[in-house]
Amino acid sequence: MKKTNKRRKPLLLKHLEIGIILCSFIMITSCSSDDDEDDKLGNWVNRSVFDGTPRSSAVSFTIDNLGYMGTGFDGDDYLSDFWVYDIEGNFWRQLADFASISVDQTQSPRSSAVAFTIANEGYIGLGFDGDNELGDFYKYDPALNEWAPITSFEGTARRGAVAFSSDTSGYVGTGFDGDNDKKDFWKYDPIADDWIELVGFGGSKRRDATSFTIEDKVYMGTGVSNGINQDDFWVFDINTEVWSPLTDLDTDDYDVRRSNATGFSIGNRGYIACGDTGVGIANSVWEYNPDTDFWEEKTSFEGFTRRDAISFYNDSRAFVALGRSGTLYLDDNWEFFPFEIENEDD
Repeated sequence: MKKTNKRRKPLLLKHLEIGIILCSFIMITSCSSDDDEDDKLGNWVNRSVFDGTPRSSAVSFTIDNLGYMGTGFDGDDYLSDFWVYDIEGNFWRQLADFASISVDQTQSPRSSAVAFTIANEGYIGLGFDGDNELGDFYKYDPALNEWAPITSFEGTARRGAVAFSSDTSGYVGTGFDGDNDKKDFWKYDPIADDWIELVGFGGSKRRDATSFTIEDKVYMGTGVSNGINQDDFWVFDINTEVWSPLTDLDTDDYDVRRSNATGFSIGNRGYIACGDTGVGIANSVWEYNPDTDFWEEKTSFEGFTRRDAISFYNDSRAFVALGRSGTLYLDDNWEFFPFEIENEDD
């Protein structure tokens, strides 16, 4: 039987065809990824850089159009300076140092503290000073630019807790007390200057969780315990002081789990941004709709990926600032517009 000689393609041509196929696949994959990001709404605008030392693990609260920020860690030192950011004017101004009761008073530098507001006054307490978890608490009067001590927290001293408030009370819970992750919650009464332990939170222990407030509801979740990012998500009704579970943060549709993130709200939507996912530092941003109990991913945070950032927000505007990315401590400040198309040039 006569053999037929098949003509083989030159080796160079064969490699060229493979290369074209691979390049086409990469281009399609890249375009698909870009299209996915383009489909998301949200725009970040760079605002006035913080005037002080770059830092992470600071605390913040908002009163009207003023965002207050202080304490934290800069990689070398624990800090006690205190600042205000004018949201309308887009500038920073330094105020009386945190807990500076008198000129002879030793400052109380710390990181990983908590803060809340009641009746246009700010409250800061707890945290870590490099050696010990702390339980002291202080009230700040913006009109006088003065600090005054209040009754120390009556739970165990701790860091990495969460805090929020109603018009008449402050609430503090979870965190790490040096020995154990916590899940207890306490209510502060400014009239009686006293703490009352609350019952009814059925969630997991955790540290470094986050929360945001929409009208008379507080939404709380994320955080880590025993090295595991927690996935339960809860709502606290300020009027009834009752906790209720919501859909977990890890479903077939999304995964919002992380720790050391920052939370804020704009209008009737809540947001969780940045943080530590357990496999790396994230710049992802998620929007929560309380009407549907569902999360939607927004345009990623445009600054450095980071953890331990702060946020301040009023009913219509929100800012994310500071934090750290690895060993880099940050001083930038970004405003978020959740329903605008991303513009990388602003």
